Amino acid sequence: MSINAYKSTIRESASPRQIEARVFARITGAMSQHLEAWAKAGDKAERANILARGLRADIAENRQLWARLQGDLAGAGNQLPAALKANLISLSLWVDRACGEVLGGGDGLQALIDVNQNILGGLSGRRPAPTALETDGTQSHAQAV
Repeated sequence: MSINAYKSTIRESASPRQIEARVFARITGAMSQHLEAWAKAGDKAERANILARGLRADIAENRQLWARLQGDLAGAGNQLPAALKANLISLSLWVDRACGEVLGGGDGLQALIDVNQNILGGLSGRRPAPTALETDGTQSHAQAV
């Protein structure tokens, strides 16, 4: 079976929730590969190099995922409860701003990863693990929502 036929079979047999979980897992994993170097980077020039080595594309893909999610949430056919939709749309706006901060060399990569992991946990039916933000006593936007 060709790779395209295999991908088609996966799409046809997976639920939308499973597909979303796979996409979140792939993008979150890709961003996580840069986390240690990002945290150790001493200045924006070092972070610019990390962005150039693939993080920029990963952040762009994360931003695109959340924009599509936002569009789906705002659509008339979305069946989620109104309060949950509003919270997820608010979260998507925060993700967009945080992506911009990271692309500018700022902090926020860990928070983006934490948010995605929490969403992935929800899609997979798992309770999210404590994040770095939870363990130091501060609250992220995702936790507040």
